[in-house]
Amino acid sequence: MPDPRNPKKTKHCLTVLMLYGVLFCVLRMASRREGNREMTRPQFLENLRLWFPEIDELPHQDTLARVLEKSHPEGIEGALLGLVDQLIRQKKFARYLVQNCYPIAVDGTQKLTRDALISPEWLTRTVRTADGTEEQHYVYVLEANLVFFNGMTIPVLSEFLTYAGGEESKQDCEQRAFGRVVERLRRAFPRLPILLLLDGLYPNGPMMELCRTNRCQFMMVLPEESLPSLWEDFRGLRQLLKENVLEMTWKGRRQRFTWVNGIGYRYGKNDKQCQTAHVVVCDESWAECDEAGNEITKTARHAWISSEPLNRKNLHERCNLGARYRWGIEESLQTEKHHGYQYEHCFSQNWNAMRAYHYLMRIGHLINVLVWYSSALSRGLRELGIRGFLDFVRASLAAPWMDPQVVQASLARPRQLRLV
Repeated sequence: MPDPRNPKKTKHCLTVLMLYGVLFCVLRMASRREGNREMTRPQFLENLRLWFPEIDELPHQDTLARVLEKSHPEGIEGALLGLVDQLIRQKKFARYLVQNCYPIAVDGTQKLTRDALISPEWLTRTVRTADGTEEQHYVYVLEANLVFFNGMTIPVLSEFLTYAGGEESKQDCEQRAFGRVVERLRRAFPRLPILLLLDGLYPNGPMMELCRTNRCQFMMVLPEESLPSLWEDFRGLRQLLKENVLEMTWKGRRQRFTWVNGIGYRYGKNDKQCQTAHVVVCDESWAECDEAGNEITKTARHAWISSEPLNRKNLHERCNLGARYRWGIEESLQTEKHHGYQYEHCFSQNWNAMRAYHYLMRIGHLINVLVWYSSALSRGLRELGIRGFLDFVRASLAAPWMDPQVVQASLARPRQLRLV
């Protein structure tokens, strides 16, 4: 990542600035002001030097913000992708694969809204108010996360939707941004077997074609109101393929799977284009207690389009361990928004700096996820919780009880990350 500053006028090297930014997000500081207040304490700096000897002095948050304004935020996200790639190469997630594929969920979410236009890249929409209608400006991000059936969710990359301006230009949309996400995933991991887990926005011919062109498998949620011709073919063929039924119990739920392979879905001008879809429907029921303590039976139906043919051997893995855990990215986004990572906080009104802080936050979240699922810390974390553990770390860094000899001995010992 190139340093945008004049080397004759720099006081802090770029590595220290980025380390400071990542630590700011790992410790889940609520604002730049809080970071300045908590991280500039004399004892905090002394303790931090024990773990990171290259730190001579911690910068001010305004210094970090000015550097991020002139930097290339993609370089920070490149560090995130490099860390994920290193973990994959070390086979840290090998136990959690779905049919030997890495399950990646993609979902869009709103980051910021303002009444005034802060930057020309922001999107614009018309909203209804009590006085009529007015324009609202907002930032929207398409996120991609590794989601595993043990609950672990790993941030991978973020794609900001932008508005370039001009008379003939159009505002960005989630499906257009999804095309860029898939291409970026394939460039970052050219040989990685990927299983994309997608919600009900994506089941259509162009999206299926895009995934297959980039050599990605997929499991797409198929809503009842989407693709009526595909549903009609499925219901008709299901009556003929009575052997395509599987009943099982999973996590206390009685499930009944029915599936049809090889349905041709036509789309495009005059239906000249065609994609092969494999459709599965899961009807399930389970018992719960109502407010009066009476046992009631609840039911639900789930439907997906699969890129690969379905059979009795792969249904459980692709549906229950893959597609059903798409919720992991939604839970991860809620954590980033409401549990200390300040996803919806701007940190800077500059477009470059705002995105850079976003990528630093994602790196900080990834580090905390690895800490949470580390076998070496699992017992203490289960007792304290992630918030209690981070409070303990912050209090320890600000207190005078760290022994330099113990820290040096700890750094000298070889370590290996083992996930539970």
